[in-house]
Amino acid sequence: MTTQDFTTLVRNQVTAIQSKAKSLLDFTIGSVLRSVVESNSAVVLWLQGLILQVLALTRAATSSGADLDSWVNDYGFSRLPAVAATGQVTFSRFMASLQAVVLIGTQVETADGGQVFIVTVDTTNAAYNAGLGGYVLPVNTASIDVPVEAMVPGSAGNVIVDGLNTFTQSIPGVDIVTNAAAFTNGADAETDSALRTRFVAWIASLSKATKNAIGYAITSLQSGLQYKLVENQDYNGTTKLGYFFVVIDDGTGVPTSELLASVGNAVDAVRAVAITFGVFAPVVLTADVVMVVTVAAGYDSTATKALVQAAIQNYINALPLGQTLFYTRLTQVAYDASSGVTNVTGVTLNAGVANLTATDLQVIKAGTVMVN
Repeated sequence: MTTQDFTTLVRNQVTAIQSKAKSLLDFTIGSVLRSVVESNSAVVLWLQGLILQVLALTRAATSSGADLDSWVNDYGFSRLPAVAATGQVTFSRFMASLQAVVLIGTQVETADGGQVFIVTVDTTNAAYNAGLGGYVLPVNTASIDVPVEAMVPGSAGNVIVDGLNTFTQSIPGVDIVTNAAAFTNGADAETDSALRTRFVAWIASLSKATKNAIGYAITSLQSGLQYKLVENQDYNGTTKLGYFFVVIDDGTGVPTSELLASVGNAVDAVRAVAITFGVFAPVVLTADVVMVVTVAAGYDSTATKALVQAAIQNYINALPLGQTLFYTRLTQVAYDASSGVTNVTGVTLNAGVANLTATDLQVIKAGTVMVN
């Protein structure tokens, strides 16, 4: 659709009117005819805007936000919601002479209070006591690990190592809380572009028994899910016609057995008859990084190095399945972390200076990241 701005609308009207007149008409600024033409142009401009808005809302490609949701909802399709980050935190104490209990629902947060996590139930945890409603630190036990979940879903809950270190309320007999590993499985609600892409994949998957159908079935389970599909090959690498397997990752590198089962059920619903398959978690390759960073004058050295460390961890943990970690990229990530970084030397990746290569069965996650 070709649109016109206010000036063009006025000019075209003046031209059309003048072409039909037997003599020159007065269209100077302030004249009656000029005022009429400009009034018409303002109304046309408003109507043009309404038409453009209607056109945008009638197509998924141009709709956005709630309008896009409404559009795809007509087909029984919906946006994937945000996923709350989960992980383990360690509650510890200086004196272990008395029993202490960390109750279900206990809240801990980041130092700035920006992210709050709540202790959840894990009946398989040896410290869990249903009668006491929480996790027990017996006498002479200095610490326990318990599961927590972000109260607000989204990627903002992906905290770095030791990021959860503050109590929202005191716990008798417990002095310290921290997380030994970064949380990486929080995901934001599906974006408009991702929703459009998945909607197209869904339309293409309606024939079933196709790669697109399997991919759609997997990625529709939750936001941020990655997968690799390998055909006519067993998991151990041998040829196996009529079989395929899927490796999935939810961002942690260690998806739960419940998620693996859910993926299996989703794939089974769209696979072809007589075709067999398997669903596996990825093999995690740990990336240990060491580097020396020089910080410019006027910058806080400790804070700058902490930014570099977090950037390295986030970059590595975001690598998709089968993606190689390139050794030289680490230096670039360090420089990009802060304008206060003036030099990066002594970079090693797993004590070497070579790339860390991952196969379709593997995913790379950050191990120890030391920024000196």
